[in-house]
Amino acid sequence: MPATLVDHTVTEPRWLAHYRASGAALPAVLNLATTFAHALNNTDPLPQHLKGAAATAEVLGEIQGDADSISAVLLGALSDWGKEQIETEFGANVISLMDGLKRIRAIETLSDEGPSLGAQQLESLRKMLLAMAQDMRVVLIKLAEQVSLMRSLTSAAAEPRHKAARQTLNLYAPLANRLGVWQLKWELEDLAFQFLEPTLYQHVAGLLDERRGDRENNIENVAKLLQQAINAEGLKVDVQGRPKHIYSIYKKMQDKHLAFDDLYDVRALRVLTGDVRDCYTVLGVVHNLWQPIPSEFDDYIAQPKGNNYRSLHTAVMGPAGRTLEVQIRTHDMHRESEFGVAAHWRYKDGGKVDRKYDAKIAWLRQVLDWRDEVSAKRSGELFQDSVYVLTPQGQVIDLPRGATPVDFAYHLHTDLGHRCRGAKVDGAIVPLSYILQNAQHVEIIAAKHGGPSRDWLNTNLGYLASHRGVAKVRQWFNHQELTLATANGRVLLEKEMQRAGKTGVALEQVADSLKFSGVNALFAAIGHGEVTARQIQQALVTKVVEAPQANVTQTAKALTTSRGILVLGVDNIATVMAKCCKPAPPEAIVGFVTKSRGVMVHRADCGNITRLDSQPRERMMPADWGRNMAGPFAVDIAVEAEDRSGLLRDIYDAMAREKVNVTMANTLTRGADATMLFTVEIPDLAKLQLMLQSVRNVPGVVRASRKRN
Repeated sequence: MPATLVDHTVTEPRWLAHYRASGAALPAVLNLATTFAHALNNTDPLPQHLKGAAATAEVLGEIQGDADSISAVLLGALSDWGKEQIETEFGANVISLMDGLKRIRAIETLSDEGPSLGAQQLESLRKMLLAMAQDMRVVLIKLAEQVSLMRSLTSAAAEPRHKAARQTLNLYAPLANRLGVWQLKWELEDLAFQFLEPTLYQHVAGLLDERRGDRENNIENVAKLLQQAINAEGLKVDVQGRPKHIYSIYKKMQDKHLAFDDLYDVRALRVLTGDVRDCYTVLGVVHNLWQPIPSEFDDYIAQPKGNNYRSLHTAVMGPAGRTLEVQIRTHDMHRESEFGVAAHWRYKDGGKVDRKYDAKIAWLRQVLDWRDEVSAKRSGELFQDSVYVLTPQGQVIDLPRGATPVDFAYHLHTDLGHRCRGAKVDGAIVPLSYILQNAQHVEIIAAKHGGPSRDWLNTNLGYLASHRGVAKVRQWFNHQELTLATANGRVLLEKEMQRAGKTGVALEQVADSLKFSGVNALFAAIGHGEVTARQIQQALVTKVVEAPQANVTQTAKALTTSRGILVLGVDNIATVMAKCCKPAPPEAIVGFVTKSRGVMVHRADCGNITRLDSQPRERMMPADWGRNMAGPFAVDIAVEAEDRSGLLRDIYDAMAREKVNVTMANTLTRGADATMLFTVEIPDLAKLQLMLQSVRNVPGVVRASRKRN
């Protein structure tokens, strides 16, 4: 920002002159320009937010930012302009730009972590900043803000300088590069390099200054020589020396392991022509005049860079054997290389865009693809196909557009996806079918155990948008179906063995006789109906021999299920605690194979089990409690008492003293008698007995016991 602005004089800064010109047909623009200039010149001391806005507007003026962009910056610093007034006088575009700036500022602090963020996370953060800006001018304004901030820190303390410099190199300089705004990129990199490595910066700057006089004289003479040779071909061009950027020189010295004098572009010329054909004509003149260095030629006109940078680059052995780099491009290419995306918003004649606006927007979509910056696997991806959200820890997650909290959970971890039961987005509870938006913070609410719902696979319900999530849910159900088929197959096989009187036969021998690789494969085939009872009987009668009883014990071992319950011969099957009897350790239990919910675990004396007919009873499986049981366990308690004031409170207090959690209570009073039903959570039956004894000691309680079905 010019010193005259800080001194509160009435001198008009460059941004204000550009602003008046870009929006001259809009009365509101002229009014705002006058209001802001008045605030600058009549406020003492000058507030930081006004000073920062003026500095940002200055940078936008340098890169030919449009009236809407500068308006958004200035209005953001003036508190007396309301949203309705802004929209009335400046239009919805300016409001959209201001809102976009607020969103970007809200998440840019994530980049403060600097080196603690991995390269992939920094890449995702850059993507999110661009993806969440529906108008690319928002990113340009943010880049201009960063440039003005870096300029203001040249005499600041070390800590804020280092913080801003790390953020610049991690986030903003790469963004400027991707958007092709070279003018800002070079300045951001040089200032950040100066703040972080002042000694190295001074060293490279000293190398540039050491022979500045001789080098400038040499460049001037070479430029005249080249200008004469091109003029002889009848071309009208502009030949000029190319400015040197300290950080880029340092990086080339590091990356190519070259000494300063060995760099090709320390001495460089730029030739600006009228059209593309003249570019190649000039290239021929340069190569005829001096010997080219073949490995240093790049044609970015025929094959532009991913951010649409276009130019011819060549290096030659110039006069006196000194290397010389020459860049050749048209005036339009040069303007776009300096201003990048900013060059694509040139508002004229009362806000109308130029005739090539649609074509330039199509080019911008190619910029957003970053096809030379990301891996080949994802090079075809466009931002409209992705959404970028944040974990509670601030990690950036890249999901397909239309993704839901369930997709988010499966992206983080398969088990978290299976156990997902709810979600919070920006702190508010949302349905699992909620469509995530850019920059939202997502938190998953998960159950301790369980699996996905079949509804998640229904595309009409919109629970899943990612291929990964769909595949994981299908895989879970396929595994459950296989496990249930295996359990059913084992039950059917043991039934046939009992009928044939072959209970002592080794199961491995039966599997081998029926040409299966193992007993689990045999169980699954029987459960799926691929092996009939007749085939089993034939194999038992004709192909197997009675085995020692010890083998039965060895093969019929119990395996632990997902809840820590032991089910004979079945590994990793989902188990559900029966609600009718609510079993709890260490009482005897039995498993019952259901059609869709895995193994239902009942108490052995459960009425629903003891009343089973012979055919359903075949689906019962031996079960026991494992060492790593997953509690707590819900049980029902029945309490009979003489009704009185405070009775329910005293019973609750008795349960609380035993640290038992009450999840449900139901009270029925008839005259002086009260009947109460509670559902409580206990770790085991020992705790239940202690709790019941405490309840029985409550005055007025006649009976307290576990409710039986």
